[in-house]
Amino acid sequence: MVKKREPTARQVRLATELRRLREAAGLSSRQAAALLGVSPAQITHIESALAGVSEQRVRRLASHYACTDEDFVDALVTIATDRTRGWWEEYRGLLPTPFLDLSELEYHARFLRHVAILYVPGLLQTEDYSRAVFSARLPELTDEELELRIQHRKQRQQFTIPYEAVIHEAALRIRVGDRATSRAQLMRLVELSAADHITVRVIPFDLDGFAGASSTMSYVGGPLPRLDTVVRDALHGTAFIDSEAQLNTYRTSFRKVVAASLDPGQSREFIHGLAKEL
Repeated sequence: MVKKREPTARQVRLATELRRLREAAGLSSRQAAALLGVSPAQITHIESALAGVSEQRVRRLASHYACTDEDFVDALVTIATDRTRGWWEEYRGLLPTPFLDLSELEYHARFLRHVAILYVPGLLQTEDYSRAVFSARLPELTDEELELRIQHRKQRQQFTIPYEAVIHEAALRIRVGDRATSRAQLMRLVELSAADHITVRVIPFDLDGFAGASSTMSYVGGPLPRLDTVVRDALHGTAFIDSEAQLNTYRTSFRKVVAASLDPGQSREFIHGLAKEL
């Protein structure tokens, strides 16, 4: 068992799911250690993502915890044994860890969803728009930090999995940069919305009875629904949400937001109309 120094969000998720399985089985960490033939400290390290865990041990733990969901166990094994060093590793030590964790989650995702209220989603931003967003950050970024964030965002945009974004009209109208930047961003959205793997929907101001516009979120689809993740940005940092109760809440919220939005064709026309106003 190899001790880790800085676990990724994906490794933390594996550790969290193993702990949840143990707790659901009604076993203490000491009892689990006895069943596995290791010390209680090793179970603690595994459940804290401070130590790696082999395929054999994942399967043995799942068996001891009476987990009969074979697809779920297989998915946990995949996380445990994955040794992918993706493109985001070149930014390790240069960008905050959540930037790398988000990139890794997106790399392994089956689909992506986003609800945007104040800004165009990062995966759909032009370089100038991204530059304006990052330039407004406090505390201010150095030129090097700014360029690293922009380049990182551009690499994140090279995705091919299904992506659905619901964008409020406020995000389309707020000028984070100048008029030319806003116009170019709107036209970029029109262009991207025609891609087979990208769906863009708009929530217009002129919509009666909609009270769900306050919840910006990114939803990352895992190999199984119970391994989905919601990503929320807050003043104190990035939060990765994975409890089943909260995931169900966000799934319901997304369905309601989609139901209240314009369809993709109407949304494309709406965005194009806003661009013509600039």
